[in-house]
Amino acid sequence: MAESAIDSNEDLSEETEDLEPLEPDDGGTFQQVTNLLNIIDSESKMDASGAGPDMRKMLASVIITEKATTKPCMVMNALIRCLQVPEISTQRKVNIYNILQEIIQQEGELEEQCVHRLVTIASKEMREILEVEGYMKAEVASDTLVALSRNHFSVVMYEMQHRLKPLELTEEFVIITLAKLANGNVFEFMPYMGITLATIFTMLRLVNEAKMRQVICGAMETFCETVQFYLRHLEDSMYPVMTEEQFAIKLFPMYRYFVTVWLRSNNPEVKLGVIKSLRPMLNLLLPNDDLREEVYDYLPLLLAEYQGSLEALFITQVLRQILEVSVITSTPVPQMHLHTIFTELHTQVCTKASVQQQFSSQNVREIEHCFIALARSFPKELMKFFLSQMEMSKEAIRVGTLTLIRAVVGADDPKMNIKTICLAIRVVKNTISDTRSKVRMAILRIIGQLALSGFQERIKGWGLKYVSIQLTLSTYKLTNRRESYHQRDLEEKMVHKITMDTVKIITSAVSGMTNEFWVRLLCYIMETDNVEVLTPICISLTNLAERQFHIMDGEANTASKSRHVDLPAPQKLLARLLVLMSSPYEGEGRGIAMLNLLRTLSHSIAPSMADMWEQEIPLLIKYLEEHTKFTWNQETWEDKLIQFLRLSLKKTRGSNWSLRLGKELNNQIESFDSPSLEKSFLYRALGFTLATGLEADKVEVLLLELLYKTDYSKDCDREGVILCFGLCAQGQVKTVLSVLQDFEEKIHESEESWQIGAWRKDHPWRRETVKSALMVMYSCVALHCHWQMLLTHVDTPITAKIIHHYTSSSQDICLKMAFMKSVVQISSAIENLKGPGDFQFAHKATLTAIIMAIIKAESTDNLVSPIRTMAMDALLHLSKVKPFYSTEENSELMDISIHSVISLQPPGKDNKSIKTLYTNALSGLEQLMEGLLQRQMDPKGLQEIVHLLEKWILSEKDWEREKAMNLHLSLVQSYIQSIGVCIPLKLGQFGTLIGLIAPCTCDSNKRTRLASADVLSSLLDLHASQTCSSWDVYKELELARCKEDLQSLEVEKIFSASSRIAKEICMQFNCDEVVSLIQKLCENIGAMDLQHDKASVIWIDTFLQIRVKELEDKVAEILGAILVHLPVVEHKEVRRNLIEGILLLAHYHQETVLTSLLRQPLPMQSHLVEVWLAVAENVPFARLMLHGLMGRLQSRFTPRANATSKADIWRLAAVDPLMTLCTIHLLIEKMDRDDKLPDLLPDLIYTLLMQLGSSQGPEAMSPVLKTWRLIHTGTLPEDINLQRITIKSMQLLFRRLDSERLAHVLEEQGVWALLESGSTFLQGAGLLARLCIRNAEGYRQRLAELVLRGMASEVLSCRVSSTAICVEFMRDPILYQERLLKPALRLLEKGVDQRDEVLQVLSLRALGNMALGAPKKVRQYRKLLLEKCLYALRDARGTSVPSEGMEALAKILAELREGDVGSFFDAISEQCRSFFDNESELLRWKAFLLFSKLATVARVSKKHFFKGEVKRAWVPLMLHCQDPYPDAAQACAETMYQCVHFWGCKSLVDASRQSDIMEPDEMANFQTTLCSILTQKKPAILYSFLLETMSYIKSNLSRIRIASCNLAGVIMKQMSEHYLKKLDFVALRNSLQELQLDADPGVQRAALETLKILDTCSQHRLLASPKGIS
Repeated sequence: MAESAIDSNEDLSEETEDLEPLEPDDGGTFQQVTNLLNIIDSESKMDASGAGPDMRKMLASVIITEKATTKPCMVMNALIRCLQVPEISTQRKVNIYNILQEIIQQEGELEEQCVHRLVTIASKEMREILEVEGYMKAEVASDTLVALSRNHFSVVMYEMQHRLKPLELTEEFVIITLAKLANGNVFEFMPYMGITLATIFTMLRLVNEAKMRQVICGAMETFCETVQFYLRHLEDSMYPVMTEEQFAIKLFPMYRYFVTVWLRSNNPEVKLGVIKSLRPMLNLLLPNDDLREEVYDYLPLLLAEYQGSLEALFITQVLRQILEVSVITSTPVPQMHLHTIFTELHTQVCTKASVQQQFSSQNVREIEHCFIALARSFPKELMKFFLSQMEMSKEAIRVGTLTLIRAVVGADDPKMNIKTICLAIRVVKNTISDTRSKVRMAILRIIGQLALSGFQERIKGWGLKYVSIQLTLSTYKLTNRRESYHQRDLEEKMVHKITMDTVKIITSAVSGMTNEFWVRLLCYIMETDNVEVLTPICISLTNLAERQFHIMDGEANTASKSRHVDLPAPQKLLARLLVLMSSPYEGEGRGIAMLNLLRTLSHSIAPSMADMWEQEIPLLIKYLEEHTKFTWNQETWEDKLIQFLRLSLKKTRGSNWSLRLGKELNNQIESFDSPSLEKSFLYRALGFTLATGLEADKVEVLLLELLYKTDYSKDCDREGVILCFGLCAQGQVKTVLSVLQDFEEKIHESEESWQIGAWRKDHPWRRETVKSALMVMYSCVALHCHWQMLLTHVDTPITAKIIHHYTSSSQDICLKMAFMKSVVQISSAIENLKGPGDFQFAHKATLTAIIMAIIKAESTDNLVSPIRTMAMDALLHLSKVKPFYSTEENSELMDISIHSVISLQPPGKDNKSIKTLYTNALSGLEQLMEGLLQRQMDPKGLQEIVHLLEKWILSEKDWEREKAMNLHLSLVQSYIQSIGVCIPLKLGQFGTLIGLIAPCTCDSNKRTRLASADVLSSLLDLHASQTCSSWDVYKELELARCKEDLQSLEVEKIFSASSRIAKEICMQFNCDEVVSLIQKLCENIGAMDLQHDKASVIWIDTFLQIRVKELEDKVAEILGAILVHLPVVEHKEVRRNLIEGILLLAHYHQETVLTSLLRQPLPMQSHLVEVWLAVAENVPFARLMLHGLMGRLQSRFTPRANATSKADIWRLAAVDPLMTLCTIHLLIEKMDRDDKLPDLLPDLIYTLLMQLGSSQGPEAMSPVLKTWRLIHTGTLPEDINLQRITIKSMQLLFRRLDSERLAHVLEEQGVWALLESGSTFLQGAGLLARLCIRNAEGYRQRLAELVLRGMASEVLSCRVSSTAICVEFMRDPILYQERLLKPALRLLEKGVDQRDEVLQVLSLRALGNMALGAPKKVRQYRKLLLEKCLYALRDARGTSVPSEGMEALAKILAELREGDVGSFFDAISEQCRSFFDNESELLRWKAFLLFSKLATVARVSKKHFFKGEVKRAWVPLMLHCQDPYPDAAQACAETMYQCVHFWGCKSLVDASRQSDIMEPDEMANFQTTLCSILTQKKPAILYSFLLETMSYIKSNLSRIRIASCNLAGVIMKQMSEHYLKKLDFVALRNSLQELQLDADPGVQRAALETLKILDTCSQHRLLASPKGIS
């Protein structure tokens, strides 16, 4: 069949050898496949760099595979074509082959052409190995061929056979692929197996490379395994059958070549490959009888490999295979090879394996199997060889030989001859005299193996004797070992262990034991010091006894009467076993073994106890079986043993059995080391046993003997004898006290030295040691004796003796510890009294004082003893004894104890002893505090303890904080458990407790953080239970998660966890608790480190954020707490957080916070400045605060309203205006400069102006000074006053307008200086208003509204200031434009009616300015305007009001016509003339101006009237042209010129126009002209003018007097004769002569000139002629 397959494929192979690429007639499949392969390649590169997963690669591969399910041929051809692309990468080819393998496995049968092309290409690729990547490519190509072989085996096999040619070395992957084909297609490959093996054999000589040899060896291993599988399933084969013999014949030449040629190679890998291939080859060769003999011939070559570097295990495995087959087939190896085999194998066992031998132990086991096979075939020869080896003295050779003998003896082989066993025993007996440890162990193992293998009879005599000797010898060597022989001790321990194992095996397997072996083992228990090995001995004794009892039962047939064996000393054995059983799990669990032995020997030890032991011992055994050495309890077990002893002694009541047992126990005291559990239990058992003794005198002797022989320097002995006396006191109180008294009397004889050498010369006693022991003995007696006896003896002698011994000693550490222990025991005894409950311990105060002194004396720098722990324990017990401590005593005890322990620095990690003392001290303090808290279990007591702990919780030392926090936790938990909901906490106490602990959740010490979290949880549980508040599971879980986060090392994570805790628990607080919490948090800021402070503010901020809306009533308290402590906060971040809390409060409770802040003292402290700076940073909030601050200032100018809410109460509360102004200034200064404050600027300017106006009076400073003096003793700085702060604030506001022109004008015109001065404030306010109107158009409307509101204020200063500003607004159309004119007029009307002169003046001025700002509206409101102005003219209180009224009328009349004035014209004119001669220069000036304005108004209807007014006013007008006040003179002259036309004389009008009346000459000319005209036309008027003029010579103004003299002279010159006659010359002369006495020379000269004129007129008495006049 193979030949036909080859022929049918010959032509195809030739045709397909040089394939061309397929044509691209695939409908785009090739391109799709190429694209997907590109994706795979790119992803492969990414994967190689570790950049990401290969999901896209996998997806692309799956797409190709899925596409092959519908178009397998096209996809396969496309992939094959991709393989043929030139210069394709190796990785791409590997990917293609992997996909092809998946398609082949998926599709099964494929098109023949496609298969042939793929086989050819894969074969070619497989055979081209150029580099490492090529090896990978060849491997996947080989795997592809193997995958194809499952459905196209003949095609693939043909290709492989075509490449495998005789006498021609093929490529290695051809061999590898053939092996894979054989392994995967067993039955199909079998027809080709013969030719394949034959062909490979022909090329063996050609293989020189080690790699190719390894490949062929591996292939041969596979071929042989395949043949074996084929032979095992021969019936399933459809091909011609090939027998096992045929295979073996074809295989043997290769085996021979491998062994003779390749096995000699120097390459270790080749050797290993050959050896591994031999085993499957031998499986086919060894069954053949002929070939087996030939295989034996090559044994020396195999054995020779032991000398090389090859792993010995693989050689031994091959050798074992050959030897075992030789035994099975009964064809032993030739004897000529025996010695070589014995020697090589024996050497492997006896010599130490080299480092290269990794499987030495497995090799030894294989060698043992080899020797077992040899023992079955050649027993005599083998034992002879062993004997020859044993004659050598080398330990290793003997041990190795004995190991092999043990393997032979222990072989589970029924064919093993008994003669072989005997020969082996003979060999062993020859070496029993060897004393070397390893040899002894080997012999003991052989003896044990013989017993296990059923050869018990063969070890009786020599074997048992050897075991006994080794047991005694090893025990002796171990108990007398030397420190310098450590290695020997270890070996001896191994010998002893193996001996015990052997004893166990023997006693369980060997029957008919001799009595000598029984006695030897029994004595071993009684005498050996090596108690660790008693377990197997006890088990062995139990087995022997049981076996002996079984034999005796068989002989006597009466089990109940024959279960007795002889024992040397029953009490001694019981005492020995009882003491050893106190450590039941030592020595491999000796307790159970000894209990079983006691149970077995119960009739022999004490027949009276046998029945009870039958019941109790199983219970003890059960307890031990239910536990291990890790779970049992020593105290519980000892109690069970004592109970067992009690029940046993009860069975012997009435006899001296217990006394003899006590003596045996006493005798064994020195048999055990100190300290040990056994010795401690021995003392306990002794005390209990003596307590049951009936003969007191003998007990007394034993106790006294015990006192004298005890070494008190050893703690174990001292404590043991103390316990013994205490237990003995249970039944022998008087005897014990008597013995102690006798002992004290004996040793009192040597009081000075206290060296009792008469009894213990080897261990002299120290005084303090004995005294300490005696103190504890007395207290132990009190603890264990009956309560009735305690009442009798506790004060005297017990406590009295203890105090005496302590006070009469040097009080060293040991004595103090003994004293504390004595106090504890006595207190416990009194506490447990069953008698009357009113027992008062008389010595309690004395003991307490001693203990307190001891605690105070302890150093807090270090911890060297457990004294303070014991002292606190003693205080705890004393606190439970009557009389109880008072509250003050409790507090003192707590304080002293806390300071003594918490101030201790923790020990280092390496110092375990100090660490233990430290832990015990903490535990003692905790128990004491809990005990003392029980005496005052109420909120007050809890608060007292927390107060004591607070300074330690806030300590700078982390260990002190940690200890204090743990103690706090313990006490809170104790409080909760004890009191629960019985007594609620005081109001605010819960918040205070939480506030103290909360910051510690962020402590730098992790343990402190966790403890603080637990404290918080406990306090919350207490609060929830007392208030019945909700505390659900979710919150508990959240707290648990927070606690986990507190273990983190990241600070931010810790802060976050603490904040989450605060959020969870804040809703549990009522408002009062929140206040107390925040007060406590603020109080402790700065007490510790920065982290603590940050935690405090985190809690404060968290509580405020969540509860701020509910805290309306508590805002002032909270704010006060923060502000009080804010100055001491040093860190900026903490200060910032506190300030943010203040801002949060202000956001929700602005009025309260604002009032509180404004009530702070001046000058403003830095912390308060920081608060306002923080406000300034938040511009929207700063705006709100500015509104509030303005409201506080404006409240002074508005009617006081009634409060309708709590916010109103705070808003209306009185505050210092200076503080308010300082705050406004600070905010304006620090707020964002880019913010122009458009909505606030007019309000601020107006408010500040109003404030500045109200601060001008002397009373303005009093509120500030009052506030200042309440806080400080000095005075405020000069720059802190209302005016300066207000002006500075206004300056800052105007700078925000960014108007350089306005700023320049303000400075240039001195507005700020005007405002600062009280005298010029109104002027400055008006000027400022005028500039604002001109340069701040956007704010004019709002300012106008504010001004009108201020004018309606009840506060005069506000009205005045507002009216001053309104004066400027009335000059501007703004009021008219914004429809504010009417309300403004109403307010101004009211202002005119006010009694305040300044307000009247400003109101009039504003009314007058209406003519400038709203001239068109003057006519509409003329009545109001004229009426109010006329009203002002009639004001006789001063000059300012009439003056302002006249000025206003002048402005108003300018906008009115004659008809508009009406009847007001006459009144105004008359009132105006009345001011011409007023003493006030201002009134005269304003009157002249007004009269001039009236002259312009008078037209038709008023012309006649005004003409009369002009005539009446003419003399004053002419005189006041010379007014001393220049402005008045100028106005008067202008007015006169304005009125000239009313004379109706054109020449006079012309004369006035051509002259300057202000000049004297011009005035004289004008007067002359006027007089001449009047003389001609109206001489009567001229005469009246003279009379009126002469009235002015008495004027107060000198200039007017001069003018009147001059005018009189002019008139008299021009007067007609008619009217001269009417003159009273005498009177005129007298008047003029009086003026000669005037103080003013000018007046004198003028009077003289006029007098001359008068004289002339008097002489002539003639009127000037018309000619003269002209």
